[in-house]
Amino acid sequence: MISWKNKKEIFGEKDLQQSVNLTLEIIAKYPQIPLPSYTLRALMKQILVGINALHSQGLVHRDIKCDNILLHSPHNSGRVYVKISDFGFAKKQVLTHERTYKIGTIPFMAPELFKKPPLYTSKVDIYAAGVVILSDMPNIPRPEEIKDDILWNLLSKMLDFDPIKRITASEALQHPYFTSPVAHTDISPQIDYQKIHSKGQRERIKE
Repeated sequence: MISWKNKKEIFGEKDLQQSVNLTLEIIAKYPQIPLPSYTLRALMKQILVGINALHSQGLVHRDIKCDNILLHSPHNSGRVYVKISDFGFAKKQVLTHERTYKIGTIPFMAPELFKKPPLYTSKVDIYAAGVVILSDMPNIPRPEEIKDDILWNLLSKMLDFDPIKRITASEALQHPYFTSPVAHTDISPQIDYQKIHSKGQRERIKE
């Protein structure tokens, strides 16, 4: 199990507690919120950086989903950063089959988790991250509508049914989607938080 100390070191949870406003679910819930390509690229990279940090500690999150991806805006910074939360299911990576209960949230669970016994490796987090991007955010086109071949190539590697062939977080971060000249121009730690935040506030007032 990941300790609070490690969580703070890897993901800045202490600061996160004080200044988080929304989860990534706000984007999924309100498709009218614009999600430009550069914002998508920045979100994807930050999610993978967080997952890679976790995996480098030999840990698997096991419940990556929109509700557990927080949008963190430091006070008066005008910037938004992705933070991974809820480490209740996190555990040391299992490299071989182990008899255990299924852990996770459908539809974010990788295919190998439905085997008997389920197989838990770091690859389950990669699959879940791919589902977050592709399926749980209505701003993202359906697979057949994706015109960006490089984006689709990355997603197909993240969503490979075979965990052995599935890309790692470290490999994903070296993918052309993040390393091409266009990507370097696009990617910034700053995300337009004002539109997301103001829309979320209005909807909460209505509710």
